[in-house]
Amino acid sequence: MISHDRDATSVVNQLLRQIKIKENQLKIAQDSNMLYVAQALETQLLELRSQLSEPPDLEFQALMSLLDD
Repeated sequence: MISHDRDATSVVNQLLRQIKIKENQLKIAQDSNMLYVAQALETQLLELRSQLSEPPDLEFQALMSLLDD
């Protein structure tokens, strides 16, 4: 279970890193008046943020709890 927590933390950290990078890219695109690039980056940011807020897979959690027993 500990390795699962580390993996989950690693995934969250990776998503947060990707979000930060996209936010910086978006700011540059907006400052440079690159409208289409900014729109694409906003879409990508929404996708990354939705991945961050998704609840964990219930089937996967059930399987992991079987391993704990």
